[in-house]
Amino acid sequence: MTRRRSDTREQIRKVALELFAEQGYEKTSLREIAERLEVTKAALYYHFKTKEDIVASLFEDFHAEAEELLEWSRGQEATPASRREFVRRYAEIFQGPGREMIHFMQQNEPAIRDLKGSANLRTLMQSFATFLADEEASLPDQIRARLSIFTLHMAHFAMRDTVTDEDELQAAALDVALGLIPDD
Repeated sequence: MTRRRSDTREQIRKVALELFAEQGYEKTSLREIAERLEVTKAALYYHFKTKEDIVASLFEDFHAEAEELLEWSRGQEATPASRREFVRRYAEIFQGPGREMIHFMQQNEPAIRDLKGSANLRTLMQSFATFLADEEASLPDQIRARLSIFTLHMAHFAMRDTVTDEDELQAAALDVALGLIPDD
C-alpha cells in the first residue's frame, strides 16, 4: 500500500512539473493536474493540498541532491581539479528529472520567487560559488565561478530554439562551465 501511495505521489509530481513547464505555474490548476492523471481532485488533494506543496516537494528533492554535493565539497581542498569535479557533479544533477526542474525554474521564475524552498536554493548557490572561488579571489574569478554554475542552468534557456539534442547541449554547457574554472 505504501509503495502504491508513493508511486501516485511521484506521478502527481511528474505530471505537475510537465504542466507547469508547458503552460506555466500560474496557469496550471490542481483540477488540470488531476484531469491529466485521470484521478479526482480529492485523490490529488490527499497527497498535495496546493500547487505550492507540489513545488516545495520538488525543491526538496533538488535541494537534497545539492546538499549532498555541498557536503562533498566540504571534504575537499579547493583546487582547480576539485572545483572542476564539483562542476561535473553539479551537471549530473541536471540529468533526468533535474533537467525538467531547471526548465520549470527558468520558465516560472517570477511565480516561484517566493515559494518555499527558493530561498534555500539561493543560499546553496552562494555556497557553491564560494567553493568555486573564495572571497579572496579576484572579482573576475568570482564572476567566472558564478558563471560556471549558471552556464549549466542557462544553456537550455539560451539555446532551446537551436539545439534539440538535450544531451549534446548538456555536454557543451559542461565544457563551457569547466572552461570558466580558473587554474589558480
